[in-house]
Amino acid sequence: MTWCTIRMELARNRDFPEGSPRHGYLLHAPLDRNGRLDLGEFEAGRNRASVEEFWGDADPKRGRLVHRSRNLWSFSFGADDEEPIFHFGDHRFLPGEYLTVRDLSGKDLTFRVMTVTHADGVHQSSERQVARDR
Repeated sequence: MTWCTIRMELARNRDFPEGSPRHGYLLHAPLDRNGRLDLGEFEAGRNRASVEEFWGDADPKRGRLVHRSRNLWSFSFGADDEEPIFHFGDHRFLPGEYLTVRDLSGKDLTFRVMTVTHADGVHQSSERQVARDR
């Protein structure tokens, strides 16, 4: 297990036929060796789990990752600003994988995992895996 920073970018959709590197999330969370969320490590260090939404020219929103029940997680940006992610615990956070987030309007948006940077300095991208320069 290791804490990782995961970059997810908006995948192609009707509004962005090529996807968008300017719309997405940076997630800091613990992953197990298979690339899935590590619930035990999350529970032990939940205050470390964070999310930042970047959305075009808007100011970034910073929040936290919240575990609601067995397979319901959400990005929480405040009392009335929570974006649920169903089956989040089943997803593998590996470059090239896709997942869906429901925004506040109820619209499902698909994101692609672009990079995963491990605390030990290993950087994975959708192109290749390389050791981060030290």
